[in-house]
Amino acid sequence: MSAEDWYKVENVDEVPSPALLVYPDRVEENIKRTIATTGTVDRLRPHVKTHKMPEVIRRQLAAGLNKFKAATIAEVEMVASAGGKDILLAYQPVGPNIGRLRQLADRFQDVRFGAVVDCTQSVSRLNEAFADAPGKLHAYLDLDCGMHRTGIVAGGRAIDVYRAISDATNLNAGGIHAYDGHLHQSDLDERTEQCEVEFEIVRSLVEELKDEGMEVPELVAGGTPTFPIHAQQDDVICSPGTVFLWDYGYGTNIPDMDYLVAAVLLTRVISKPAKNRVCVDLGHKAVAAENPHPRVRFLNLPDEEAIMQSEEHLVLHVDNDDLQVGDILYGVPKHICPTVALYSKAQVIENSRRTGEWDIVARERRLTI
Repeated sequence: MSAEDWYKVENVDEVPSPALLVYPDRVEENIKRTIATTGTVDRLRPHVKTHKMPEVIRRQLAAGLNKFKAATIAEVEMVASAGGKDILLAYQPVGPNIGRLRQLADRFQDVRFGAVVDCTQSVSRLNEAFADAPGKLHAYLDLDCGMHRTGIVAGGRAIDVYRAISDATNLNAGGIHAYDGHLHQSDLDERTEQCEVEFEIVRSLVEELKDEGMEVPELVAGGTPTFPIHAQQDDVICSPGTVFLWDYGYGTNIPDMDYLVAAVLLTRVISKPAKNRVCVDLGHKAVAAENPHPRVRFLNLPDEEAIMQSEEHLVLHVDNDDLQVGDILYGVPKHICPTVALYSKAQVIENSRRTGEWDIVARERRLTI
């Protein structure tokens, strides 16, 4: 294969479609580039929500990464089962998920577990749940620094919540979690300026907490677009996720970040209903559908337009009328994170050949707990 054809699979007849392909060598290269951005593994807490695969966790552990961030109890269990020893649940646990987190702490007693909170009610419930636990839960204040999705704005109430964490007998104050996923300006200077302005609010809160005698051991901040900016501050723990697989959404909109596409969708032409029109087996159930079209960019079909999409079908207008039923297309999704969750297994491609499968374990909401 030429360098331009890196994504093609020689034994493609062994791969049913639609399929999610993953390229381990490119995943490993993206891990190296992420570490190079911070300069040390100690400044990284990668998010596992993008890939949801133990095999990626094992490669990160082999590279020296030792802290992780997750969005579901299942993801937390996956990381612990794969050997991760420091896991932050960046999603305030409620209802039965509080008990499930406690069960994980009982099972994996050598793992440091953390969770975010943004109200005193959650602090009380977690403190009660972790009574007589083998170790204390590390609770992080979830700070709303501009996204207005979860968290609490800096101010008196935020200080009250953090004080409640610090006073709780079965919790340790883990620090601050400040996710700024609303910052994804294409221009790096604009993104940097806005990131720094909003992060000053976080800095001010940290100083207030310290002035009142409370410890703030860890400051976890940023998503994929802002983590290179936060990486310039030596006291911030960065938590990118998409960087390990990458997608064309970030690849197009965040041009300053140099990462390799490490996951590709394989689809086949299943019908040719008219001239310059084909239908492929890449419906809503095979590629994330939360964005407007184009939801996928084809590497070997540069000029196409999505006409319609349903559960199992994607109809394309193509300039090249040479495509025939059974022909193979390789595409990069706009948003890789929810796309991965549509598959139970990823097809492993090494040296241009399909060599096996990786289980996408944490696509399930429940594993064993």
